[in-house]
Amino acid sequence: MRTKKFNLNFFALAFAVLFISACGDKKTPKVEVSKAYETVENDPTNTRIYTLDNGLKVYLSVNNEAPRVQTSIAVRAGSKNDPATATGLAHYLEHMLFKGTDKYGTLDFSKEEPMLIEIDSLYEVYRGLTDPAARKAMYARIDSVSQVASSFAIANEYDKMVSEMGAKGTNAYTSQERTVYINDIPTNQLEKWLTVEAERFRNPQMRLFHTELEAVYEEKNRSLDSDFSKAFTALMDGLYPTHQYGQQTTIGTIEHLKNPSLTEIKKYFNTYYVPNNMAICLAGDFDADKVFEMIKAKFGAFESKEVPEFTVAKEVPITAPIIKEVVGPDAEFMYLAYRFDGVGSKEAELIQLCDMILANRTAGLIDLNLNQQQKVLGASSFTYILSDYSAHMLNANPKQGQTLEEAKDLLLAQIDSLKAGAFPDWLPTAVINDLKLGRIRQLEYNRGRTSMMIDAFIQKRDWADQVNDIDVLKKYSKEDIVNFAKENYGDNYVVVYKRTGKDESVAEVEKPAITPVQVNREDASPFLTEITGMAFDDIQPLFLDYKADINETALENGMIVRSIKNKTNELFTMYYVFDMGNNNDKKMSVAIEYLPFLGTSKYSPSEIQQEFYKIGCEFNVFSSDDRTYVTLSGLDENFEAGMKLFEHLLADAKPEEEALKSMVSNIEKERTDAKLNKGNILFGAMASFGKYGEKSPYKNILTSEELSSLKADDLTAMIRDLTNFEHRVLYYGPKSQEELVEDLKANHKMAESMKALPESVKFVEQENEKTKVYVVDYDMKQAEIYMLSKKELYNPKTVAAAAIYNEYFGGGMGSIVFQEMRESKALAYSVYSVYQTPGEKDKSHYAMAYIGTQADKLKEAMAGMVDLLNNMPESEKSFELAKKAALEKIRTERITKASILWNYESALKRGLDYDIRKDVYDAVPNMTMADLKAFHEQYIKNGNYNIMVIGKKDGLDMAALKSYGPVQELSLKQVFGY
Repeated sequence: MRTKKFNLNFFALAFAVLFISACGDKKTPKVEVSKAYETVENDPTNTRIYTLDNGLKVYLSVNNEAPRVQTSIAVRAGSKNDPATATGLAHYLEHMLFKGTDKYGTLDFSKEEPMLIEIDSLYEVYRGLTDPAARKAMYARIDSVSQVASSFAIANEYDKMVSEMGAKGTNAYTSQERTVYINDIPTNQLEKWLTVEAERFRNPQMRLFHTELEAVYEEKNRSLDSDFSKAFTALMDGLYPTHQYGQQTTIGTIEHLKNPSLTEIKKYFNTYYVPNNMAICLAGDFDADKVFEMIKAKFGAFESKEVPEFTVAKEVPITAPIIKEVVGPDAEFMYLAYRFDGVGSKEAELIQLCDMILANRTAGLIDLNLNQQQKVLGASSFTYILSDYSAHMLNANPKQGQTLEEAKDLLLAQIDSLKAGAFPDWLPTAVINDLKLGRIRQLEYNRGRTSMMIDAFIQKRDWADQVNDIDVLKKYSKEDIVNFAKENYGDNYVVVYKRTGKDESVAEVEKPAITPVQVNREDASPFLTEITGMAFDDIQPLFLDYKADINETALENGMIVRSIKNKTNELFTMYYVFDMGNNNDKKMSVAIEYLPFLGTSKYSPSEIQQEFYKIGCEFNVFSSDDRTYVTLSGLDENFEAGMKLFEHLLADAKPEEEALKSMVSNIEKERTDAKLNKGNILFGAMASFGKYGEKSPYKNILTSEELSSLKADDLTAMIRDLTNFEHRVLYYGPKSQEELVEDLKANHKMAESMKALPESVKFVEQENEKTKVYVVDYDMKQAEIYMLSKKELYNPKTVAAAAIYNEYFGGGMGSIVFQEMRESKALAYSVYSVYQTPGEKDKSHYAMAYIGTQADKLKEAMAGMVDLLNNMPESEKSFELAKKAALEKIRTERITKASILWNYESALKRGLDYDIRKDVYDAVPNMTMADLKAFHEQYIKNGNYNIMVIGKKDGLDMAALKSYGPVQELSLKQVFGY
């Protein structure tokens, strides 16, 4: 069983950070340096590290699994490098690096430049004004000049270029000490991409600034609406009362946001965006020698500069608990944190071991003593390791009737157990093995490899140290860990209590008057034309052939076994899949949730978790409306032992009355908490209500009375009977199909004749006879709108047109919706609109739109979105780019590993027995703008919508909402069912 382990990492996916070899200790990796590059012996990524003459670092790792490359350009500068008088600069600049240069993003730079210079100077004047009338007049002047300047700007040319290449995941992020620009591109587009990126960083222009500033305002307001963000900010402030980590947030202060300086932003760029402070990190399918020569040709002329040495603010020791409180509408939770030295220090190494001994999601002190015994609703532990300082952070959600102070005390009790050495002697070794497994999983993916490279570069770590970080941890004994804990975990902590209530202190960034700027989407710069005209070698698509790609066997009792062989490493994952869930039996999800709290006749609940952890295996259980999954994963060498233990638990689970009582209480608390979270309200309860009305599957749950009357014996009987029902086995691992089938026959307990599944409750999707507006009152600065319009049942013939419509109209940063709503009118930070394809053949397609905006922009934002939905702008150039993007993505996409099994599962649910991508690939080349317009006319234009709105009722323009249809205010009970 793996309870959730919270892992804070703003820079990549949540991966563990250590690599595994077969067994035994490894020697320190040998560093080999050729004339051109550096490598490290036994590096599983086979990364080459080059350094250009100008100081630019280049990390290259070849992975031929798919003809794509994960790219990251990292800058060793973030919010800690912002001037104290102008916070948020690094983040502003990140946004502006998408706006173009003097060569692209502009129609005529010679005419645009004087206006950009004027806007720059006007902002400097604006910063110095304090009189509200004078500031308003000056902003009007800025708005006026910006509007004229926009007549020479071409919005989103960067996004158009990378989209045309077939890029995915185009984005960027800024944190305390890094800014990173990300793409996932086809291999055959590498030269194009490098040409674009070299130009991007050559001479960026701060065009369309005041509308992008509005997007940052929106981002700030979203952070003010996030209780998590507010609590974490308070925690960092407590840990670092002097250092920029705690005193300068990435987005910046409201005061600084209101008084931006383009001059300071340019100064920041010129100071930190220099080759000797940057790295290009690539992982994927390429020839390393050729790619390095490309990089050298494109980036070799950039001039290095001396980068200011960052002066680390010295923090005084924390000698007594620092207590902070944050208030907001979400459910209560708390943080507890200790401060330590930064990356590479002994402290930073040891807190990783302390962290995992406390919480590894299976057999840690918190896992067993708090989560499994349900002494809190949930708790965990995580580390946040930065260059100058590190932190060990713990968090807890209180259960029903429990105070935050009581939850804190329970966490401190686990710290005391750590200090007392009250954990088994084998646990440190098992922790290291767990971290090894995490590294294997990480390095299966290109994004995991580039994440590792970025960390090494930003934190100035030698690659050998990065590769060897697990071996460093092996030198610490249990005694070392205990002594370290005794010396470093005392009253030197910061605690943040996030209480539920109204936050009277939160201000918001108010909306200035802005004239929509021009986006000139039909125009193209000569640079864009040059890029899109560059020749490249075609890559042919590779579609799945389910019969050839998947091994399938039907056992005597009818159970289907499907497998894919893992040829990459020694890890396996096996799934028991049941086509039944909450809609078949409302007790099913409760029984599945109950399983991790149970033991057997041989093992106590905690002992069975420890047994799994000892052998490097884990089990997970999950139940949805229509599916139940029971999974086992780990090292193949322990497959048989893991499976026997797994099957023993399923067949011999023993009732635990107290565990059931606690679980029922926690379910009630989770339901209460769900009604406090705006994401659950809008995207869960309200979205389901919008589709199904009063009789929604979201409300198909056991009542409180039914929960209270549950019997432990009944639930354990359901668990023991589970594998007697019809199900199938999916497997991805090193075993052959024959070996897998033999292991299943020997160890998998099932009936000779499997039981038929219980009948499912059917929920009817509501017809949209007219547009209706539903409002839920929630204390927040923003308003969020979710629009749904029901269309026909799943129709595979529309999938190709829908794919192009989504690419063109509303699915990305280069889309019509993004250009109009954010780039031109600054009406939303997050906005999109797509034609949704259902996951099942008997479900409907939906036209969907989402807007996240300031509440005072609701009227204009709604009007803007509805106008676009009803009157789709036509751009032949954008349409052709959308087609190219869609085709290039299909050509270079490779569905591999376990994803083949899940792709087939998805196809079967839609009534298909082939890879639907082939239909899209064959249809797209012949599509015309007229076809897209016909699709829009038939499925989108003048549709009736259920418009779901969440926001503070007093701040919503109800008259504007009523103009679309009758408005009904929904209570939380109406949408949640309790």
